[in-house]
Amino acid sequence: MEDWLVMAFDSTQQALRAEMLLEYAEVEIDLCPTPKEITAGCALSIQFPQQFLTVVKDVVAREQVEIRGIYMRRETGEYDNISL
Repeated sequence: MEDWLVMAFDSTQQALRAEMLLEYAEVEIDLCPTPKEITAGCALSIQFPQQFLTVVKDVVAREQVEIRGIYMRRETGEYDNISL
């Protein structure tokens, strides 16, 4: 999945809440295991296409979803945190 970003969470409750809100906002998402390279308190993450970043940030801010961060995977397999 080229150009997809990963949003990580500290709780399963917030991950499932974000899933519902983003589906309602018609963002293409995929619930997935949190990559081991990302330290987070929750085993679930949400992947989404980079083109939806602005919409995702807006939903997270407006609905006060608690997230660990949004990450972009580098070619090396490591993840960079994208500042909100």
